[in-house]
Order: sequence, then C-alpha cells, then structure tokens
Amino acid sequence: MSISQVNIDAFRAINDIGIKNVSLDPIAIFMADYMIFVLALGMLVYWFTRTNKNRMMVIQGGVAFVIAEVLGKIAGTMYYHNQPFAELPHVNQLIAHAVDNAFPSDHSILFFSICFSFWLVRKKEGWIWLIVAVIVGISRIMVGVHYPGDVLTGALIGICAAVFSYWLVPRLSFVTTILTKYEKVEQSLLPIKAKTEDQSNHY
Repeated sequence: MSISQVNIDAFRAINDIGIKNVSLDPIAIFMADYMIFVLALGMLVYWFTRTNKNRMMVIQGGVAFVIAEVLGKIAGTMYYHNQPFAELPHVNQLIAHAVDNAFPSDHSILFFSICFSFWLVRKKEGWIWLIVAVIVGISRIMVGVHYPGDVLTGALIGICAAVFSYWLVPRLSFVTTILTKYEKVEQSLLPIKAKTEDQSNHY
C-alpha cells in the first residue's frame, strides 16, 4: 500500500464520520471555518491582561505563524495536490473552498504555530489550546478540504516554528524595546494601577 493510498484511506475514514453522523457536521463546520475567530479573541484577551509574560507569548505566537507560513509556502512549491473534494468521488464536502494546492494545511500551520506557542509559555491551559488545534485539523478533513497528510505536515511546521520563535524572540532586544514603548503609550491612554510582583506572577 503506497503512502498516497494510506493518506486517502485515512481521509475516507475521517471524512465518512460526517456521512454516518450528520449531527456532527455543524460542529465540524464551526471548527473548520469559525474557530479562527475564537483564536483571535484568545490572543486579544491574553494581550490585554497587560502582563509582560502574556504579551511576549502573543508576540512569539505571531512570529511563529509568520515563520511557519513561509515554510509552508516553500513546502507547497515542492509538492502539489488539490483538495480531496476536487480529486476524489463522493467526498462529504461541507464548506466552499477554492481548488488550489492543499499541501500543507494553512489552518494547521496557523493553529499549531500559535497554540503550541501558548503551550510552551502557559502549559496549564496550553493543553486546551493544543486540543483545539488538533480538533481544527481533524475538522478540516471532515469538511473535505484536506488530507490527513496536509494537516500533519502543517502541524509539524507550526510546532517547529513555535519552538524556534520561543527561543528566538526573547533574544531580540528590539522586541523588548518596542513593547516597552508601546506599554508607555498604552499606560498614558489607558492608565491602570501598577501590579505588585505577586499579582503579576499570578497571571
């Protein structure tokens, strides 16, 4: 059995879940198409806790995504295939999508680069974000727009980028400088009482 056939068989097993359990389709559609807004909201909430730890985490996640997206585009030039609904018969396609290169999954790149960045900094609730990333990846298969190989490759790229960003960003002095200047402006516009060290460590 070739790798491509394994990929197809794994896709069928996951995509067929929606055919056998139509009640799961709305959940899959929400996770595949709209969970990105929940992720964006999460980043905003972390940012406006106004703690250095959370803000550096958000910055690391953003840098990780940019790095991962570049790596994903490079990977896409090396291997090409269309979405499953464009290549296979009887696909349970639940969302509209343009026919283009499905490799690797951009959603997996986005969610794993940012969610793994969250996990590296805040492991307690970071597991929740990792579970979200996994469910989003599976949902992209359930709605018929990616093969499992697309999702796994995107996840691997995102995780590697997150680890690299976690190492890199704290070593970039200009990031700290820009963040300090931003916080001064923010404090002048939206003043808050300075947190004690114990309070800051609580976040």
